Amino acid sequence: MSKKFTQIVFLLLSLMTLVAGYAYLRYAYKVTDDTPFTQEIVLIILGTVATIFFTALLLNQQTAVEIDKEQRIKFLDLKARTYEKLLDLMEQMSLADHFTSKELTNLQFITHRLAIVASPDVLNEYQNFLKVVAKISQDKSFSGDKAILSDALSCLTVQIRQDLIGGYSSVHYSNNQIKELITNNSQQSSEI
Repeated sequence: MSKKFTQIVFLLLSLMTLVAGYAYLRYAYKVTDDTPFTQEIVLIILGTVATIFFTALLLNQQTAVEIDKEQRIKFLDLKARTYEKLLDLMEQMSLADHFTSKELTNLQFITHRLAIVASPDVLNEYQNFLKVVAKISQDKSFSGDKAILSDALSCLTVQIRQDLIGGYSSVHYSNNQIKELITNNSQQSSEI
């Protein structure tokens, strides 16, 4: 059963219970017509039941919202850790003279992790990045290809940033300006 259907069933059952309880208390109110003090007690019980009912509905909704928020926070944390592992692996690989089978195996495992958490844009850019890595890994020495690797990594970084932040966060820069800054930083760092 879906969550929405369960909530509707719960609401209908609660409403039926409230109506039946109200009808009974209304009947008890009429029966105790001779004694006003008893009528006041019945009204207090009716008010208490109504208060409990509405409080339970509000708390149930608040709990659902908090659980959803907590799940989104955990997923974002998992996504950030996965991206960090990818970037750490890229850092290790960029320090090497050639890619070993261990590094390529690590890259395959990161690929599977990315399939779980990454947005489609990141996955597309990651595919482009893997093509560059595949081309470079075929070379015996890729000292001249480090700039190409750096460019591919900067494009991937732009997509990762957008996925984590949910768009670009800076008010003073446009999307293209931020992308250009990241690309320029990457090119300058590869020249060092």
